[in-house]
Amino acid sequence: MQMNFHRHLPIPQEVKREYPLTERMSAVKAARDEAIQAVFRGKSDKFILVIGPCSADHSEPVLEYISRLRRIQEQVADKIIIIPRIYTNKPRTTGQGYKGMLHQPDPEEKPDMYKGIVAIRELHLAALRDYDFSCADEMLYPENHHYLSDLLSYVAVGARSVENQQHRLTASGVGVPVGMKNPTGGDLSVMMNSIVAAQSSHTFIYRGWEVTSAGNEYAHAILRGAVDFAGKSISNYHYENLLSVCELYEKFGLVNPSVIVDTNHNNSGKKFLEQVRIAKDVVHSRNQNPDIKHLVKGLMIESYLVDGAQGVGEHVFGKSITDPCLGWEKTEQLIFDLAAKL
Repeated sequence: MQMNFHRHLPIPQEVKREYPLTERMSAVKAARDEAIQAVFRGKSDKFILVIGPCSADHSEPVLEYISRLRRIQEQVADKIIIIPRIYTNKPRTTGQGYKGMLHQPDPEEKPDMYKGIVAIRELHLAALRDYDFSCADEMLYPENHHYLSDLLSYVAVGARSVENQQHRLTASGVGVPVGMKNPTGGDLSVMMNSIVAAQSSHTFIYRGWEVTSAGNEYAHAILRGAVDFAGKSISNYHYENLLSVCELYEKFGLVNPSVIVDTNHNNSGKKFLEQVRIAKDVVHSRNQNPDIKHLVKGLMIESYLVDGAQGVGEHVFGKSITDPCLGWEKTEQLIFDLAAKL
């Protein structure tokens, strides 16, 4: 085997014991879980915003961003549930470059997986302890999910992972809502099959154990647009697209039909400023059709403190070092505009 084995890493139980939740933090998370899950069950009319940086590259600006979200959450709590994105892994199309905080807690230093495990847990702990936010993360590596499983209220499975069997099986045992993105090629039947798998019970190998999952009734669709054979972006957030997904949910006979619309990626053609228009367009579609309103539970938005993106080694506080994001002023205005239209 052509690998260098550096060291044995602690298992999730050990890390959780060293960096635990308090009773108060557990109670806050449980209350948030119930409120979020009520939306996916159709028992709450609140709108979900999964919002935050493309990648959580540094703790300080991420926590500053989350502190600002907390102030807004208090003002829109009657309409919106905010779930901050703390995405600690960054999928790379080619596999090269910065892979996220788990790999490099300091983007300018070499990878250190143990420091990364500690850094991502401490960041999620701080969000819950200091700002009463249990957050969202992407399950890029299913075997790593358990390091954060007691902290997350929302999990996403990415477009490149949604066809992977281990992702589907692990999603079936995650006790919080899991969004299954449509694949980059745009085939919605692949996405729906992944939801069928995630909503079902399975017996499989996980972290060296034989386990049986309960099935995740909150597994649902994330629409993120697609890429055609020539590499051109194709959006799938429009009124007609949402009606088609309504029909697919009925065809597949799934429980709790739900969609989160990703306003960036191929829906925006990776033009991050388009997220404002797309978010408002989706809310307009909800207001025009009760079936779409019942289906679309919220939005996923890439946002940070400063508009755009910068390279690793530049040091603009709160500016993405991966995909470009909406800056804070536009984000704040967008949240208030959405709340007024819901």
